[in-house]
Amino acid sequence: MLTIYGVYRSRASRNIWLAEELGIPFKQVPVIQHYRTVPAGMLHTQSPEFLKVNPNGLIPSIDDDGLVLHESLAINLYLARKHGGPLAAANVAEEGEIAMWSLWAATGVEPHAINVLYHRLGNPTGEKDPKVADAAVEALRRPFAVLEQALVKSGWLVGGRFTVADLNVAEIVRYAQAAPELFETSPRVKTWLAACQARPGFKKMWAARDAEPA
Repeated sequence: MLTIYGVYRSRASRNIWLAEELGIPFKQVPVIQHYRTVPAGMLHTQSPEFLKVNPNGLIPSIDDDGLVLHESLAINLYLARKHGGPLAAANVAEEGEIAMWSLWAATGVEPHAINVLYHRLGNPTGEKDPKVADAAVEALRRPFAVLEQALVKSGWLVGGRFTVADLNVAEIVRYAQAAPELFETSPRVKTWLAACQARPGFKKMWAARDAEPA
């Protein structure tokens, strides 16, 4: 059985959402970030037991019948390819596009989107810096314009359908929702993200995330 290590309020949400989309049975092992308030007896990212799974001390990780993988986006690419279906690439060209969009989001969007989230809503230390948030919003205007143009043809990123590329990118773009002005100037991005988050797999994951202690 697939085992996913991580709490819902972490990047493990990406893997849990994909597992729900694909109908993969899985076991979740709650592992919390070490810098948060760790309940007594709960594993955290620096726990010796978890470091045996992922010596990087980061979540998520998976164990899929003995195959241990780290890095949330890579895990999703693996799971989609293994289980197939419409979320996976239909051919090698789509596989390249899916990898391209996932890496684009990780490198060009996520660092800024995280700063929007942390400095508009508050980071784990509770600190907020409006100047950092504003700079991040400005840095995101170009990638949002790129994404807006990419959605013109079909409203999806690859193959005219919802794929793991949309899921991976949506989970990163989600951090920028604390800056609604970005979405007002990119209406296709706003519509696309709403469509991604309207999917039953996302809703099930998000309900469990909401039920988890902050």
